[in-house]
Amino acid sequence: MITACGNFHSTENSYEVLYTYNTGQAEEKESRTTNQYKIALVPKLENIGYFNAVEDGAREAAEDLGIELIYKGPAIGDSDSQVTIIKELIEEEVDLIAVSANDPNDLSSVLEDAQKEGIEVITWDSDVLPESRSFFINMVESETLGRHLMDTLAWNVGESGDFAIMIGSETAPNINEWLQWMKYQQIYHYPDLNLVDVVETDDDPQKAYKTATDLIEKHEELRGIIGASSVGPPAAAEAVLEANKIGEISVVGLSAPSLMRQYLKNDSAQMVTLWSPKKLGYLTVSLSKQLLNGKKPSNGQDIPNVGRIKWNGDTVIMGDPIDFTKENVDFYDF
Repeated sequence: MITACGNFHSTENSYEVLYTYNTGQAEEKESRTTNQYKIALVPKLENIGYFNAVEDGAREAAEDLGIELIYKGPAIGDSDSQVTIIKELIEEEVDLIAVSANDPNDLSSVLEDAQKEGIEVITWDSDVLPESRSFFINMVESETLGRHLMDTLAWNVGESGDFAIMIGSETAPNINEWLQWMKYQQIYHYPDLNLVDVVETDDDPQKAYKTATDLIEKHEELRGIIGASSVGPPAAAEAVLEANKIGEISVVGLSAPSLMRQYLKNDSAQMVTLWSPKKLGYLTVSLSKQLLNGKKPSNGQDIPNVGRIKWNGDTVIMGDPIDFTKENVDFYDF
């Protein structure tokens, strides 16, 4: 499992992904008779802590900025359900759709349909194909995060032994990028660590718990688990606790401090890493309104209630990840 102290700042050189951006724009909508825009945020799924916190931030921004907000996602992490929701939003003639994609390919066609209708499209948290949106709001640099997660695991298991990774969905592009960089960091920097399994949870807490217990039973020499989605670390920590493996198996990964507080304090988890999902929601709504007003983000732009962002012409980076341990977890309320 992975742990760390305070804010993490990467010492690696930053990287950027270059995309071919389609500059063709749909015809402008007729002038509005009101200044209030209708913006829709579509999460991967609803009713888990991470996306609930995003919704809180989005609704706060909507109130501050005079936006009519629709926040609607599927009950499970399913791209077909997202397609259905987006079709409904097109019929509702929203001004902008901001989506966290369960699958980048499955959503491309319906998002391009939205663009043809003059609806702006952006992504946040998890991207789609570049031609299907204007820009992507990323929480952190994928390379920085993936490498750091592997570092935190290595620090907590003495850089050797068997470990497993729990992911949300293998089709989610953000998780795939993190996984790529975790594996890279392990191969080139921690050769004595041995990846024995990568398993999906579908971002379902019950499935995540069963997956974690199965990992512990299957791999007798398991020394660590990385949970690469918000439901993974609490499920893994609960499984470690129930199996009386505290001190034998370390748990690290991505999750909110509110979900991990008890596990960090009873040592069934060592460290978790995240950004503020509430700020991510606030940022998404803020940049949505800005885009509807005809302006894209800029590098170093200071967003009220969020801070300074990075911009490479195609992707926004909100900031650096934060590490939570039992020493600092009580300082955070999300």
